[in-house]
Amino acid sequence: MMLSDESRILAGVLLLSLVTVESGGLYMLQIVRGRAGVTPFQEKFARAGHAHAGVLLIVALLCQLYADATSQTGVLDWLSHLGVAVAALVMPGGFFLSSLGAGRTEPNRLVVMIPVGALILAAGLVSLGVGLLLG
Repeated sequence: MMLSDESRILAGVLLLSLVTVESGGLYMLQIVRGRAGVTPFQEKFARAGHAHAGVLLIVALLCQLYADATSQTGVLDWLSHLGVAVAALVMPGGFFLSSLGAGRTEPNRLVVMIPVGALILAAGLVSLGVGLLLG
């Protein structure tokens, strides 16, 4: 199966983005070794953000293959290709950005990015799932 140019380019960007998750793993290593000076809350949010970023980028890569197999056009095609990829930025960003700041023990207002990312993720997955079922 050949990828569309759009899917090929996005897959390349997603693969390169995984390098940032890898470098985030070095930060996670500092946290678990007690060298980062974070609160237990910040450690939990860093773990969650790191895990969500990695998993969602991999799922976004898979979505490129499946989205090209649908006959969707317009907004639905865009959502099927990009929904999970956008969620891979928004959700982890919510974990990271809402826990920034020395000694923080609870999230700031940017925690809203987490459910917003979840809605984008759901929309992308539903769009792709329906697109695959309808052909």
